[in-house]
Amino acid sequence: MKGFLIFMAALAVPALAQAEIVAGQISYSDNGVALEGYVAQPGEIEGKRPGVLVVHDWMGLNDHYRNIANRLAEMGYVVFAADIYGSGIRPKNSQEAAAEASKYKSNRSLMRERARVGLDELKKQNNVDENRLAAIGYCFGGTVALELARSGVPLAGVSSFHGGLETPNPEDGKNIKAKILALHGADDPFVPPAQVAAFQDEMRKGKVDWQMIYYGNAVHSFTTPYAGSDPSKGVAYNEKADRRSWQAMKNFFDEIFQTQAAGR
Repeated sequence: MKGFLIFMAALAVPALAQAEIVAGQISYSDNGVALEGYVAQPGEIEGKRPGVLVVHDWMGLNDHYRNIANRLAEMGYVVFAADIYGSGIRPKNSQEAAAEASKYKSNRSLMRERARVGLDELKKQNNVDENRLAAIGYCFGGTVALELARSGVPLAGVSSFHGGLETPNPEDGKNIKAKILALHGADDPFVPPAQVAAFQDEMRKGKVDWQMIYYGNAVHSFTTPYAGSDPSKGVAYNEKADRRSWQAMKNFFDEIFQTQAAGR
């Protein structure tokens, strides 16, 4: 596997941050499969910075997740947004997304491998501190991030936003070295109470340092603007839950990285 930078561009960020970030697309591969990720980091860095791996939802790596990477870079982190599906594979609707995501949900070894090569790309960035790494994921990406933790890679922390919590290998909870933060919609019909209970049982049996935060009146995809605004469909954006979960992630990062992040 070999990654190389396709382009880099200095991006002006809002006045609140009073800084610039450097960001661009990166091509890399996994066993001959072409992948297309995105890197973002502060424009001026003194010393090594914590690194964050971002994993997209079932719609693939799009502008929403590139923006999340940019926001994290504004806060001072070196960020790599991974491509789990492959270059050019970007579902156009939920039917295509479900079909693509199922390839990885039914093959957890492949899911973990794609996450691992993304983590390897993050580690390749010159300014990243390999001793302070985290992964976050959204919906499908939350499942991916948790599976990466279950594989035993040495991460400081993993945060799942409205992610699927199920795994066919709950005994792998004992391999988790990362602290875990699960951010969950209290009314999420796609991650029912039985799945939540099984996840919590896995964490306890694995003696994992974990926490879980529920957001009232929130369903699946509560951080995703393109999820719509009708909770009766089971997926909907919720501004309060989005804002509160982002703050919870920031607090989590302050703890695991022992730094005080700036920005939004």
